[in-house]
Amino acid sequence: MSTLAPVIRRLDPILVDRIAAGEVVERPASAVKELVENAIDAGARTIDVVVENGGRRLIRVIDDGRGMGPDDLALCVERHATSKLPGGDLSAIDTLGFRGEALPSIGAVSRLAITTRPEGADAGASLTVEAGLKGPVRPAPAQRGTRIEVTELFAATPARLKFLKSDRAENAAIAETLRRLAVAQPGIRFTLRADAGQPLLLPSETGPEGELRRLTAVLGADFAANALPVSLAREGFAVTGHVGLPTYHRGAAGYIHLVVNGRPVRDRLLLGAVRGAYADTLASDRHPVLGLAIACDPDLVDVNVHPAKTEVRFREPGLVRALVVSAIHDALRRGGARSATTGASRTLDALRPAGPALATHTGAAVPSLFRSARPSFFPANTPSVAAPSGYSRAQAWRPDSWQPATEPDDREPVPVFGDAQGFGEAPQAPFAHSPEADLAAPPQADVRPVVEAAEAVDHPLGAARAQIHETYILAQTRDGLVIVDQHAAHERLVYERMKAERARGGIARQGLLIPDVVEMSPDAAERLVAAASDLDRLGLSIEAFGTGAVLVREVPAALIGASVRDLVTDILDALEASGDEEGGAPATEGGPLGRRLDAILSRMSCHGSVRAGRRLRPEEMNALLREMEATPNSGQCNHGRPTSIELKLSDIERLFGRR
Repeated sequence: MSTLAPVIRRLDPILVDRIAAGEVVERPASAVKELVENAIDAGARTIDVVVENGGRRLIRVIDDGRGMGPDDLALCVERHATSKLPGGDLSAIDTLGFRGEALPSIGAVSRLAITTRPEGADAGASLTVEAGLKGPVRPAPAQRGTRIEVTELFAATPARLKFLKSDRAENAAIAETLRRLAVAQPGIRFTLRADAGQPLLLPSETGPEGELRRLTAVLGADFAANALPVSLAREGFAVTGHVGLPTYHRGAAGYIHLVVNGRPVRDRLLLGAVRGAYADTLASDRHPVLGLAIACDPDLVDVNVHPAKTEVRFREPGLVRALVVSAIHDALRRGGARSATTGASRTLDALRPAGPALATHTGAAVPSLFRSARPSFFPANTPSVAAPSGYSRAQAWRPDSWQPATEPDDREPVPVFGDAQGFGEAPQAPFAHSPEADLAAPPQADVRPVVEAAEAVDHPLGAARAQIHETYILAQTRDGLVIVDQHAAHERLVYERMKAERARGGIARQGLLIPDVVEMSPDAAERLVAAASDLDRLGLSIEAFGTGAVLVREVPAALIGASVRDLVTDILDALEASGDEEGGAPATEGGPLGRRLDAILSRMSCHGSVRAGRRLRPEEMNALLREMEATPNSGQCNHGRPTSIELKLSDIERLFGRR
């Protein structure tokens, strides 16, 4: 029995449109995206969207744009017919839609009705397309703009209906699509009404703060108080927007909004740049909250690489990545010691008594934070005190010399609690004192006070007033109080100090009087020795010592007194976590190697930090607060946890029924 060869034939035009619809219209949210983008390109200032049954039964989009005449209306539902490529140049696209496939693709799998009227026309026109069959253009009453109704979506392709999710899930996807378009176009008023749930109303935002107001409406009411402005331009590219503090984060990446030339995108290059910028300030399982817009000449970016137009390709990807990382880094440095305001809200909720609200402060129960606490209080009007051991007159903190750091990377490292002896338990370290020496010695005649209490409260982190459980510092500000986690804060300070030293060419190191031998598995020792050259840049000198052991000769000066064995173990963990990151990429300080070294430094800094349970003197607490204010990213530790929480006096008074 012979088998005939298949015959090549042209597909039916309606079938071609349905195949194209599979690329352009994946779900109701895709149809909404295409229709709203057309309205934006038509110059609309108000766009109203109505959906029923998750978009299956009805999608209605009404805009006040330019509208169309009868001739344009007849052509707009033909394949590859568009007004958005007047010169036919695919390298100079300045609109959101340009393929000429959206309307014919939607009409091929649903019933499409369009009513439109351009400005100045006496009457409007209407047209219907049902399952790919186009009807005639008819006169119709209409307002200026365009009204499009899509009913029975995917009725012509019932198999597609089986893959749609519940009405609630489809409504959520439509709302998310509209929010992303709204972030990209803050000057347009958007509304979304569904047959279930609350309507989405986003008024038009203009003026210098319009973008922030739109982001706050989309990302949440807390965003404005926890956002930092971003503005940076270089070599034809400009990045603007607002980024959230590292301690203001979410468990999913859906709160990252990226815009390229007015087009919302989910681009892997840009997402990678955002992750890299937050790498050492955010926990690995958390995601930042931000809105960034990149503007450039259309010739520098290709938007024609994805049917849904959600991805782009830059001519200079390395430049764009570096620009985004630098812009976010600059903003986070300006944020300094700020922590998210949401931490204060959670703290107040935890402190609030479980019973009825208190009417007065008389007889009020003490909040749980202060129960059974053993704070080492010292008077608010503490007299002049001696500087910590190791401080010189030039190193002592003075209120009249304090200034916030404007260029943290360029400044010389300021000793937090002494000179380069380090922060450990060495006999001469500033913290090596007996518990009896809780308060400083009487003032010396040749030493000025570390800080005057009356002026210290005007600093962002205020003046230290107490240490609770030898772990938390309580500081008084002019209008509230700040709670500081001493270990988390000092860990960040040590980390930033060592990063700055590495950037300047070398981390200060100190040789061990007796080199330390650390035993481990042969594989671990081999991995550690293989990274010896990288570790040497970080002030850690190691060498092989037989099978399954290494010899440590030098350690960073900031880590003197720390356990060498624990330090080496943590470095091994960091090496394993970053083992294959390079992947053949050039080993440069700013690339994978730089991120690997920073990861190791982050682990090392934990060993050089003042531990929880360590009793601090008043001047040591105040020195820690002042250094936090002058150090970039000190609002969170290396693991992304907040280092401080600020409570306003008005909130505390409400806790005790004073307000």
